[in-house]
This record gives sequence, C-alpha cells and structure tokens, in this order.
Amino acid sequence: MQLPDDQIRAGHIPADLYRQLPPGTDLRRVVIVQQAPRSYTGPIVLTLVVVTGSVAVLLVVAFLVQVIAGAAVAVLSATGGLTYTIKRTSKRKHLSSK
Repeated sequence: MQLPDDQIRAGHIPADLYRQLPPGTDLRRVVIVQQAPRSYTGPIVLTLVVVTGSVAVLLVVAFLVQVIAGAAVAVLSATGGLTYTIKRTSKRKHLSSK
C-alpha cells in the first residue's frame, strides 16, 4: 500500500490522519469520508451549449442584416434614391479570317 487512498480503502488510518484525531478517540468508530472525484461532464456540456448558442445567435444576426440590407436596397431603388446596374461584358475573342 503506497498511497493514502489504498490505506483508507483497506481500513487503515494513515499516520497524518491519526495525529489529527483527538486523544481518547475510539479508532473502531472512526469513519473517514473522502470527496468524490470531480466530474467534468457539467463544464463540458455548459461549454458546448454556450458555443452552440453563440453560433446560432451569429447566424441569426447575419441573416437579419442580409434581409435588412436587401429591403433597404429595394426601398431605395423603388423611390429612385438608388440605382444599380450589373454590366456583363463579353470577353469572347472574335477570330478574324484573312
């Protein structure tokens, strides 16, 4: 038995704990309670929920900005305050015959 945990599981009281007991304590009635190991499930799930929520909020904001910008361009185009044209230039090369 190398570790204090092994000693406690075997029912032995390690020397450092033995020194902390008040004098006259009946060692047969001593119960040593250990704290349970930490569970990382909660913090991991919380992190995933926060990241997923943040991504969802960013997607909704991006969609709303796109819809608002499209509506603004449509309104300004309809009122004559803004015009825009898309010009497509032909990049075909004409072969000349000699």
